[in-house]
Amino acid sequence: MSAAAFADRFRRRESLIGYWISSDNPPATERIARLGYDYVVLDGQHGLLDYRGLLSGLIAVETAGEPAGMIRVEANSATSIGKALDAGAVGVIVPLIDSAEDAAAAVAASRYPPAGIRSFGPTRAALRIGPGPRETDATVLVLAMIETAAGLDQVEAIASTPGLDGLYVGPSDLSIGLGADNPGDPSVDAEFAVALERIVRACEGNGLVAGIYCPSGEVASRRLAEGFTFVTVANDLSHLEAAAGSHLTAARTAWSRGR
Repeated sequence: MSAAAFADRFRRRESLIGYWISSDNPPATERIARLGYDYVVLDGQHGLLDYRGLLSGLIAVETAGEPAGMIRVEANSATSIGKALDAGAVGVIVPLIDSAEDAAAAVAASRYPPAGIRSFGPTRAALRIGPGPRETDATVLVLAMIETAAGLDQVEAIASTPGLDGLYVGPSDLSIGLGADNPGDPSVDAEFAVALERIVRACEGNGLVAGIYCPSGEVASRRLAEGFTFVTVANDLSHLEAAAGSHLTAARTAWSRGR
């Protein structure tokens, strides 16, 4: 799928299901990208990928054909955002957005002058996005992460930022920001549910896409029913660990029963 076609589906708020990649393993990324996900996110913040890893991951995703390749950048900086887009990412997910000013800075870093401050040098992106500045600006997607108490407090102002395409919930950090002792702490379930409703309303009121990371397909299905249209299912490392552990348990259990 072309970058423009994906951006169009995204902005029409079609239901899109993606996958999260944390490891630097292009062959595995390519295999995952062939499963039918609408997009694949490479994690440049907490993942184990340097710039070459992100570049190789994007190539692996594109080799698979249909999914769009996106990057969660390491920081809200013009350098991080520019490099991710120059490598060919269709869009960026920008962490730790706490204010409308933060969101405006992320948008500016993704747009060429006069709309923004992105430096022109689409080293690889020119092969598939644009290549002209105006066409590129119209295609590239920018999502602001809402993952702190400050960001939640300012979510309506953040959502009204011109040029922003969506909000993306980081559930672990957001739950901790709401007072959880650790991600998944049930003591903040009620507050977390209210926060998600508020974020979805802010998106709907400003024509933005509501996105969220989900620990499983079951949770992703529930979030789609709640109004999110851009949901990401778990990640490669957690699935690798779960699958390996399941097979180990099965092998030991069967062997023990047969003794």
